[in-house]
Amino acid sequence: MPHKITLTGSATGPLREYDRYVAFDMREKGSPSAPKGLKKSTFISYTVFVAKKAFNKTGLTKKSIMHEKILIQGEPTLDIPIDECPGEVGVICFQITVLPNKNDKEKNESEEKKEPKQDGSASPEAPQKTESKKQEEAQALVSQPVAKEDKAVQSEAQQTAAEEKKDEPQSKTLPNQPKGTQDLLSFDEIVVPEEFLKTRPNQEKTQKVIDFVKRTGRLDEPLTIEKKTQMS
Repeated sequence: MPHKITLTGSATGPLREYDRYVAFDMREKGSPSAPKGLKKSTFISYTVFVAKKAFNKTGLTKKSIMHEKILIQGEPTLDIPIDECPGEVGVICFQITVLPNKNDKEKNESEEKKEPKQDGSASPEAPQKTESKKQEEAQALVSQPVAKEDKAVQSEAQQTAAEEKKDEPQSKTLPNQPKGTQDLLSFDEIVVPEEFLKTRPNQEKTQKVIDFVKRTGRLDEPLTIEKKTQMS
């Protein structure tokens, strides 16, 4: 099973471009606590190989890679020709990440500390705001009685209009009322003359009227009744 390796630091040599990948050298300090009797390592040099597609996603350039701190995760390899791998160990990069710069981080923290804290102390503009607020309250008190009077007048006008509407004679309304009707009468108030009762209407016309009423629920023609001659 291949060993995993993680490197942090900046490039110590120029970026080299190949057909499908790029390469650069990195260096890390060896462990200061080697077992007793063994020689302590000073620095270990690595040559990192990164696919061009993954490298372009980081936004790094030939100049910035010499100054930016980067994180490399990959595995060591011995299959790279020695002329392409000047470092002591070759590393196939699986993931490359640009780490935040320490100086930028400290600068942001110092700027946050310099920002003035918001407190409840009064500013020079406070007296002006207080005076304007007092003026607005005074205007509101002056306009308040007027508003009440206006509401009282409106309520009286509405009440008067409602009473006048009640006093108006309400006309009778019936469903299917024919247009042009001047007055309405109930069937009990209609008096049919005896001479008319003795006559026999045309049976065919009567049946047509009955069928029309059953079909539509109304008369085909309005009945005209004269008050003076048809009422007792």
